[in-house]
Amino acid sequence: MDNSKIYKMPFAKVYPLYIQKAERKGRTQKEVDEIIFWLTGYDKYSLFQILSNNSDFDTFFKYAPKINPNAAKIKGIVCGIRVENIEDKLMQHIRFLDKLIDELAKGKSMEKILRE
Repeated sequence: MDNSKIYKMPFAKVYPLYIQKAERKGRTQKEVDEIIFWLTGYDKYSLFQILSNNSDFDTFFKYAPKINPNAAKIKGIVCGIRVENIEDKLMQHIRFLDKLIDELAKGKSMEKILRE
């Protein structure tokens, strides 16, 4: 499967969709940001830079300060595929983020989402 189209998609294009999905279910942008910070190690300032630079998903994850080691605990299905079985690390990280946002929208507590 050719994932290059997803890898080159600007993160700034998808970020508002994550927020909309969360807000439709009564969650907040702050919670979306907390998930992103937890998964990638970005902070508010560095996330703003990524968004301002219109960086793609490849760049977003390539320059992430640190993928949280507890990300390996993320399990489940996104787009019909088990995230824990995805061999391509970049695609796995993208799907991890999708899965966490899905969990937020489904009403899970932040404690459970962040695997604490």
